[in-house]
Amino acid sequence: MMTPNELSDTLNFSFRRSLHRDVFSLTTAMQYLKTQKSQPLSQLWHIKTQRCGLRHTVYSANGDEYTGEWLDNKKHGKGTQVWKKDGAVYDGDWKLGKRDGYGTYSILLPKTNEYSRLYCGRWKNGMKHGYGTYFYSSSAVYEGEWSEDKRNGWGRMYYDKGDIYEGEWMKDKSHGQGIIRLANENWYEGGWKDGKKHGNGKFYYLDKGQLYEGLWVDGVAKCGTLSDHGRDEAPIPTKYPIPKVHLLDMQAVLKETQSTYQ
Repeated sequence: MMTPNELSDTLNFSFRRSLHRDVFSLTTAMQYLKTQKSQPLSQLWHIKTQRCGLRHTVYSANGDEYTGEWLDNKKHGKGTQVWKKDGAVYDGDWKLGKRDGYGTYSILLPKTNEYSRLYCGRWKNGMKHGYGTYFYSSSAVYEGEWSEDKRNGWGRMYYDKGDIYEGEWMKDKSHGQGIIRLANENWYEGGWKDGKKHGNGKFYYLDKGQLYEGLWVDGVAKCGTLSDHGRDEAPIPTKYPIPKVHLLDMQAVLKETQSTYQ
């Protein structure tokens, strides 16, 4: 058995240990409360309501709705956005709140109340960028490269009237080297500038059986040669063949004339 003095010492030690534990817990709690008070209440609410990961449909104040993945309260990953104003829909990749990656943008047709695909391809920073296909109408389609929402690089354009252009683009216009095949089977290959024939090129008049080779400026043929080409197979050939022109140095004459436009 313990003596009275030993019992007293044991009780005093237990009391001091219990008191120390309670003081430590109270100090920790005070520090936690102090940290919480240092943050504004609005900021705490923002942290608690911050969207991150996969969420159900989220509705905006203007009626737009988004279903998909989030990161730090921004659309990020796979998701679908529906705009209430015009009924347009984007389904694809997002990055920090903007369309980025691969995705499809469709519009709602008021007359039929059906969706029509407008663009399908690559996006960057919310704009068409990379390879993609844009449907201007059921018969007018562009497929090729984009840069910052404009046709840029190599691409092929099918026009409503049946013409087809294939070649280089810059800032939404044919620019560089390209070929255009017209609906009547005539075609041109050569230089382009700001959407017009410009520079050296060849125009094949297959309907008449003729070929023009020369210089173009702002879409107008300025200097060159016109010769028969496939005249016997042409559906509506000219009445008479083109007579041959005999010059001592035809190329020198053409070069001198072309220099006035360059």
